[in-house]
Amino acid sequence: MRRPDQQTTTRPTTGPAPGTGTDATVDVPPDKAEEQGHRPDGPGPSGTRPTGPRPTPARTAENRPAGDLTTEAVLAPYLRGQAADFLRSLRLHHEHSAPAESGGHDAAAATRALRRAARRISGSLHTFRAALDPHWADQLRAELAWLSGILAREHAYANRLTRLVEALHQLSGPALPAARGARAAGEGAASDAQGRAALGVGAARAGALLERRLTLARTRSHSAALQALGSSRFHAVADAVALLASDVPLAPGTTGRTSEALLEPAERAEQRLLSAVAALPPEDTEPYNEAQDAAWHQARLLLRLHRYAHEVVLGAADPALAAPGHALDLHRDAVEAAAAAAAAARTPRIAPATAYALGVLHADQRHEVEAARAVFRESWPYATALTVS
Repeated sequence: MRRPDQQTTTRPTTGPAPGTGTDATVDVPPDKAEEQGHRPDGPGPSGTRPTGPRPTPARTAENRPAGDLTTEAVLAPYLRGQAADFLRSLRLHHEHSAPAESGGHDAAAATRALRRAARRISGSLHTFRAALDPHWADQLRAELAWLSGILAREHAYANRLTRLVEALHQLSGPALPAARGARAAGEGAASDAQGRAALGVGAARAGALLERRLTLARTRSHSAALQALGSSRFHAVADAVALLASDVPLAPGTTGRTSEALLEPAERAEQRLLSAVAALPPEDTEPYNEAQDAAWHQARLLLRLHRYAHEVVLGAADPALAAPGHALDLHRDAVEAAAAAAAAARTPRIAPATAYALGVLHADQRHEVEAARAVFRESWPYATALTVS
């Protein structure tokens, strides 16, 4: 991450539309602690495929001298601001949660805003831990990850069901007219029509099975979220965030420190991201190798941590990373949708046609996984090379 007073002439060759990221529209996986995105850097690439020069970060703090990048001047106000957003979203959530029928949409928006603030606080506590009271930072970060994960599940199950039902509808849409298809394209068109018809037999039952499974999971997640929001554990988290809104516990000796207190951790977060991207599986891997999904999930978490560090140091997210971040979110969604289709196909005593439809749906979502990876590679703006062997 470049210092605000450092001059550079590099620019991305192609850039996505400016934005601040994908948090408002795409949510994190429900079964993972959202900000536990660190591990030793992956191995460097054995080959290279440049994808463009490293972009210059958005310089919203260009008039800020490097010496002003202190924990008191930058990190503490950022954390206080996110804590205030957390408390504001919590109040809105309480106002719109009862009755649920009249305030469901507003409550969902408040929940997303609540999780958004929680992720930013948690990610900043992780990246800039050395500048903070470490025991306090670790404890609050773990509790915020728990809360964000609990709140994410209901939304994730609902989105997963919508995604799978829509994909089933597209895969089993109107069949080609047999006579016209055979005349126009020969046996290939007729074969397609027969396959579409065979899929249509089981698609309705597959959709009903997915709806039962995912609706039940969503209902349970909703109950779990309500229980969590009424628990003493949650109230302790809210109290801790309320204290953070007025007082940020800094580590002893960090008062008055120069820019290295923030720039060095931010640069380490960036390097972890670059190493993770360089170590991603090559393009020509098979689409059904689920073992490779973990590396892409790791890159997504590290990208999020880098984005938050960029916000702290430079005052705004890097717009060049909006498109790659969105691609990794879509990748996560497709991976989890494919897993849900495969799990439904293992339901005992389902009809062969239903199992066939779920198998086709699983294959479709795994191809969506590959498509998201391709979009990520095309939109990745840094001159980091992706592994090719």
